Amino acid sequence: MPIREVGVSEFKAKCAHLLKRAQRTKQMVRVTRYGRTLVFVTPSAPQPDRTDWIGSMMGKIQILGNIISPAKRWG
Repeated sequence: MPIREVGVSEFKAKCAHLLKRAQRTKQMVRVTRYGRTLVFVTPSAPQPDRTDWIGSMMGKIQILGNIISPAKRWG
C-alpha cells in the first residue's frame, strides 16, 4: 500500500481526520516540510484482549490424585 504524503500545514489542519484514516485504512502517513520528511505516522497494531488468558489452559492440564488433602510426609 502506498504511503500518503502530506505537508506539515495540512497535517496540522487535518490531524484528527488523518489519524482516524490511518487507523481505519492501515496506511502510513509521511509528514513533510519543504519536501523533507519530518515524521512517519504509522497505525498501531491491534491490542491483545487481556481476558484471553482466562481459560486458555482448559483441557491442557490433567490433575492426578487429590489436590485438596495435605501432602504426605516421606521419611
